[in-house]
Order: sequence, then structure tokens, then C-alpha cells
Amino acid sequence: MAEAHQAVAFQFTITPEGIDLQLSYQALNQIYLSGVRSWKKRVSRMKNRVIKGVYPASPSSWLFVAIAILATMYMQSDPSMGLISKIQQHLPLRYTCGPEPRAQGQTMLSALVFSTLLWLSLILTLRLCLKLLLSYHRWMFELHGKVSNTTKVWVSLLRLFSRRKPLLYSYQTSLPHLPVPAIKDTLSRYLESVRPLLTDQELKRMTDLANDFESTLGNRLQRYLKLKALWATNYVSDWWEEYIYLRGRGPIMVNSNYYGMDFLYVTPTTVQAARAGNTITALLLYRRKVNKEELTPVRNIPLCAAQCERMFNTTRTPGAETDVLQHWLDSDFVVVYHRGRYFRLWVYRGGRLLSPRELEHQIQSILDDPSPPFPGEEKLGALTAGDRCPWAQMRKQFFSSGVNRRSLDAIERAAFFVTLDDEEQGMKGDDPAGNLDRYAKSLLHGKCYDRWFDKSFSIVIYKNGKNGLNAEHSWADAPTVAHLWEYTLATDAFHLGYTQDGHCKGEVERSLPPPQRLAWDIPPELQAQVCRSLAVAQALAADVDCHVFPFREFGKGRIKKCRVSPDAFIQISLQLAHYRDRGGFCLTYEASMTRLFREGRTETVRSCSSESCTFVKALEGREVISLIKIQTSKDISERLGCSQSAVSRHLSGKSVAESAAQPEELMVTFVSSQVADDGYGVSYIIVGEDMINFHVSSKYSCSETDSRRFGVQLRKALQDIMALLSGDPKGSSKGSAQVQPK
Repeated sequence: MAEAHQAVAFQFTITPEGIDLQLSYQALNQIYLSGVRSWKKRVSRMKNRVIKGVYPASPSSWLFVAIAILATMYMQSDPSMGLISKIQQHLPLRYTCGPEPRAQGQTMLSALVFSTLLWLSLILTLRLCLKLLLSYHRWMFELHGKVSNTTKVWVSLLRLFSRRKPLLYSYQTSLPHLPVPAIKDTLSRYLESVRPLLTDQELKRMTDLANDFESTLGNRLQRYLKLKALWATNYVSDWWEEYIYLRGRGPIMVNSNYYGMDFLYVTPTTVQAARAGNTITALLLYRRKVNKEELTPVRNIPLCAAQCERMFNTTRTPGAETDVLQHWLDSDFVVVYHRGRYFRLWVYRGGRLLSPRELEHQIQSILDDPSPPFPGEEKLGALTAGDRCPWAQMRKQFFSSGVNRRSLDAIERAAFFVTLDDEEQGMKGDDPAGNLDRYAKSLLHGKCYDRWFDKSFSIVIYKNGKNGLNAEHSWADAPTVAHLWEYTLATDAFHLGYTQDGHCKGEVERSLPPPQRLAWDIPPELQAQVCRSLAVAQALAADVDCHVFPFREFGKGRIKKCRVSPDAFIQISLQLAHYRDRGGFCLTYEASMTRLFREGRTETVRSCSSESCTFVKALEGREVISLIKIQTSKDISERLGCSQSAVSRHLSGKSVAESAAQPEELMVTFVSSQVADDGYGVSYIIVGEDMINFHVSSKYSCSETDSRRFGVQLRKALQDIMALLSGDPKGSSKGSAQVQPK
């Protein structure tokens, strides 16, 4: 009960002599400091609203405009061409002083009003000019070393408009809206992408269907999309989020959620509580940067930052027909899971963020807590891993009031979720290859009940100090989470650091209240549904065939010295590996971001092309062929994905528009899983100069796929293609692909 007493600011008892009031000045001080922190955040938000609201100008530029107008008037000139006089006539103010001071005061006020209106007009003009500049995308299609004069002028103007350091959301209102491509162009690119997979007869039939669609239903749906594009910020992103992610009724574990790994070869500490303390601190420091908008939205050019808004304090809540994303402005705690128990861990004390050492102390108290789980508590998280409809029903029936409601609110309102795993994971050991595969599967699904898959992201801290991340997909795409995770790992290891014995740095305030254990009341009916959801999740997890391997023969630099795009090189290697593995070609889905546009998410790059198929067949036939044409084709398709001219999202938008007025089965088809059950999923990241990490996944239930076998073919494909080339490695890159059979 110690924490309960510390939380009470005052107590009183009624005695014969009257009321005996006892104040806890320490508690009152904590309340005061928490209030100060809250008001500081409000002031900071208001300040940022003003700064980004006038970008690319600055608030101080108003003073410059006002002084310029007043100085011009002092020189007996009217820069407003009579507007100041008209404003003066309509001022409602009256003065009690004489006529001359009154006239001067009204003139001064009228000049300030005119200066403000002129300043706002200039801001709108600058913002329009910036929007026009950001609508220019021809720079993506120019060859390296051959930059046109138009692009050079564009770069200079963009730098001129971006001289002031922008806040995270400064460019949001200046980013162009995603335009609706011409239906004729979309269908043409679609037919080109399927050409290598169809016979001449099949291609003719597909062409006839496309022409018929264009002349009938397609044009009507195109008008709907153009109408939506006039008033919507992005004509496809909201539909994509809802119909691809939130309306899916199957498990989000494995099917949608994705994971991020720790350093492969380095573990900063083997102390589990210390690694948790630094990781939580690093994540909260990143959240502070997001709240203060201190992250830059510019890489080479400005990118949409809308996905950052729901990074923290966010959860996905289940519904009968569709899920809903809920976001809270702030949260002072995280929720920690350990050995079947849930704890609320407060991360602020009197308005200040706890130090890493204090967080380590709190985490250690959870690890040392011997209390057993409440009945049914241990595997409660399986509800988030199974089908969505049963979870929605259970949430409504058993979590709408009482102790269950309070505990579920704590999880959903937490900044993020933390799992203290009682297993050891990582690459080291007698079987590094097998250990990596087990590490990946653990991050992807764990035990199917020791992660809260609905949270925007959950971090996992293993017993040996390794960590990782599991992220829900609907609120953002992988690059946004990757930036968060890279910052976290770097801050943890290189900024916060550890003592020689592996503990966090800093001191501990011994009066900290311990983490609060969450209580549950789980009746037999709810426990039965937990078991059913767990069975569904375990069957899904058992079917995942995951193989992770680092490729160390060469990296990005050696590929680039061959004048070949690293991403194109890897994609053509995937095509060659799949051809050798399955004896044919297939549709290949590679995600490309569209964050050059406001609220942009992803597009599909169809990297299986006629050129790539020709190259693979030529290589298998021992013919000599150049990669230059393949590279150009791949680069153009990828850049089309980044701009407005790709295929999949346009056709997806038409599908949703059609489903609004057509039979419901069209929508069901649209919501179905994007990844084929008999295909491969391949993610890769090029690390530094000399290494590429590959993550290959498939399903054991498909007799034609084998992730390890595909990994062997991929290694050989990379080596065989590089045998045609020469060079030295340099740099780093990222990418992913999902190879799906026809």
C-alpha cells in the first residue's frame, strides 16, 4: 500500500475537536510539477502551430513588413493605394482624446491591419510557389551526372525557399496532392507488367478486357476518383488504410504486423533491465522530438510527415466490421508484460522523465516480482493475435466496464508496449543460422500471447539483453518505424551508454513508487475465447517458414561501381533466384513510398518486366547480356511508383469506388491478403559497405516453397550476376520485395 499513500495529496479525519487535515507536500509538489509539464507542452504546441502556420516565412517577418509600411507612410507615400484609408473608415474604435491624436492612432492601427493582411498574402503566395516547386518530379527520371538546366534551377529555388530550418510538419500544407493518373496510361502500364507472364492468346484477351473496361465502367469510376481528389487530401490513402488494413477480419499477427531486429553482431549489455531502461528512454526522447517537431521532414527533398502523428499513444481497437485507430495526445506511462503479468510503469516523476538508471530499477522490480498471473491473465494477449471479430465481441462484452475496462485502458493509452521476454535470442551460439531464424520468428509472433499486437508498436527485451520491435501496420509504413528504430538503437548504444558492469548510467531516486500491477477479472467464457484465439494464432505462427541470412560477399559500393542501381541489382537477383527455384516467372510486388505527396503511403513497383525476364533467360542460356537496360527499366518503374504514375493504388481506388455501388463480393476480394500463400516474401537491407541482410519467408503448408532453399538460390544468383561485373562497395540502402506466383 506504500504507493497508494504516496499518491494521496491530502488526508483528513473527523475528530471531536473538528477536522484534522494532513497535507502531503511531496505529493502536492509532484502534482504542481506535472501541471507545469503539461502547460509547457501546450505552450510548445501553440508556438509550433504559429511557426509552421506561416512557413516558409517566419513570425518575425511580420515586424519587417509593418516597419516597411510605416516607414513608407512616414515619407508621405501610400503603399496601399488607398486601402489603409478604407480600413480606417471601418474601424469601430473611438478615442476620448483630441481629434489629431485620434486620427494618428487610427492611421497607425489601419496601417498595422493592412501590414498584417499584406503579410498573410505574401505567405500564401510563397506557399503556392513552394507547392508548385514540390510538384516538379522530372528530376527523378534524369540520369546520374546528366542534370538538366531546369532541374538545376529547381534545386536552387527549392534551397532558397527552404533556407529556414523547418519543423516536422512545416511542409504539410505545401506538399502537392496525389493526382489521379489517366486511365489509359494506368491500363497500358498494367498490360506491360503482365506481358512476360502471359501467352500471346492470354495477353490478347487481357488487352480486350482492358479496352472494354476503359470505354465503359473505367471512365465512370475515373470521374468519381477525380471528384474525390478535388476535396480529399489524398484520393487513395484513407481507403487504403481502411480497406486493406482496418477491414481485414483475419489475424494481424504475421499477416500484417512486421518486426525490426537489434544489432546482429553487437549487444551493448547483457543485463535485461538495463537494456530495457535505455531502450525506453531512447524511445521517449524520440517522442519528445516528435512532439516538439524537431525532426526534419527533409531527406533530399521534403517528405510527408503525417505518419509520425500516430507513432506513440496509439492503438488499434477491434470492431465487428472494421477496426478503428485511436490516438491520445500524451501518455505518462508504458505497459510492461512479464511472465503473464501486466504492469503500468510511470515514466515521469514530477514532470521530469525518469533517468535510464531509474527505469532500469523499475524494470528490475518487475523482474523480481514473484506474484503469479491472475486466472486467465497470462495468455490474454492472444485476443489481439487471433481473428478480429471474436476479439471485438469479447471487448464489448467483458471490457466495457469495471476492472477490465481500467486495465485495458491502461494498455491502449500507454505510450507503447514492452515485453520482458524470458527467452534468449540473437545470432551467437553453436547454430548462428538457426538462431537468426528463431530470433526473427520470435519478433514476428513470439508465443502468440506475450505481445499486444494492437499497439502501434511493441518492443521486446530478451533475457540476454537483445531487443527488437513488432509494429502494427495500419497507422504507418516501415520507413517511418525504421527511422524511429535506428534512432533508438543509436541513442541506446552511443549516446546513453552503459557502465562497465552493463548497467545504465545515472542515479536512482529511492522514493519512486513501484510499477502498478494491472488487475483482471476473466470469467470462463472469456478464457475459452482466449484459448480459441490462441489456437488460431499458433496455427498461423507454426506455418511461418522464416530464413534470415547476412550476405557478406559484397555490398552496395561494389554494385554501384558497376553503374547499376543496388535495388535493381537485388531485384533482378530475386527474379533469377525464383526462376531457378520454381522454373518460371511471377508477379513481383515491391513497395515504393509516395510521401512526396501529402498523406502519401506506398505504391507498387512491378519489378518483373520483359527486360528482366529476357536477362534471366539469357543468363541461364549462357548468353552475354548487359544489365544497363534492366537497370534503366527498374529505375523508371521505381520512380513511377514514387511519383503519381504507378498502377496498383489507382486500380485499388477504382475497386473501392465500384464496391460502393456494386455487389459486396467485390469488396471482399479487395480486402483479401496481398501476399500469395504459395509465394515468397523477401525483405532486405544493405548495411554499410560489405553486407546485405536478407529475410525470406514462406509457408510450410505450401509444398512448392522452402525459404532456406530460396536463400541458397538467392546467394548464387547474386554471385552469378556480380560475376559479370566488377567494382568496390560503398554506402547503404534499403528495400523489400514480395515474390508472388502468377
